[in-house]
Amino acid sequence: MTMNWIKADWPAPDFIKAGTTLRQGGISEAPYDSFNLAMHVGDNAKSVMHNRASLAVPNPPQWLEQVHSSKTVLLPNDDIIPKADSAYTLATNTVCAVMTADCLPLLITNKEGTCVAAVHAGWRGLCDGIIENTINKLPTRAESLLVWLGPAIGAAVYEVGEDVYAAFTGHDEAAKLAFKATSDKHWLLDIYALAKQRLHKLGVKQIYGGERCSLSEEEAFFSYRRDGITGRMASMIWIEKQ
Repeated sequence: MTMNWIKADWPAPDFIKAGTTLRQGGISEAPYDSFNLAMHVGDNAKSVMHNRASLAVPNPPQWLEQVHSSKTVLLPNDDIIPKADSAYTLATNTVCAVMTADCLPLLITNKEGTCVAAVHAGWRGLCDGIIENTINKLPTRAESLLVWLGPAIGAAVYEVGEDVYAAFTGHDEAAKLAFKATSDKHWLLDIYALAKQRLHKLGVKQIYGGERCSLSEEEAFFSYRRDGITGRMASMIWIEKQ
């Protein structure tokens, strides 16, 4: 079975499997057409289960209840659906997954391929430290990490208000570099740039991806900002058993 997804383009070990699913190739009907993987958006449950069953993964992902928090969990986890916005594991064939439709997914591993993580970074989680909390849990040096930035809403179309601007710039003056004023109290936000700032501060230098736009590329990606009622992509990573 082949996966309908974008593979992470990075120099990770071959046994690290990582990428983000595309919106096409499933059976969900409009407005979830067609490879929707989320149960919480109003899609037919049987369609979602069919789509999930067609994922070419070694084991079903342990899906998260994403709440725009800064909480990360270790997988496997005793909670059936952990309430968190990132997951990490040291175990083989354990799939870490996050769902997005404009928020930023980050997939993380180290040069040795001994640990992996998947992060859901909406602006709130990003601001509150979801990236930092995840990386600080990993049993490896930040300098050895590789990070791939999956498809998120692009800097040319992601307009935000004063609350978002104040939250980030109040935390770090350097965040101003990721904002471009469009009108009074409105800015275009480069969420990729903000993520890179946070990663660089942690000592992470090997950062890849960050070129796609979920809102503009309608054929490829779901977008909540564009469509409102819509499906979700999954960004997944695992250590394939040798």
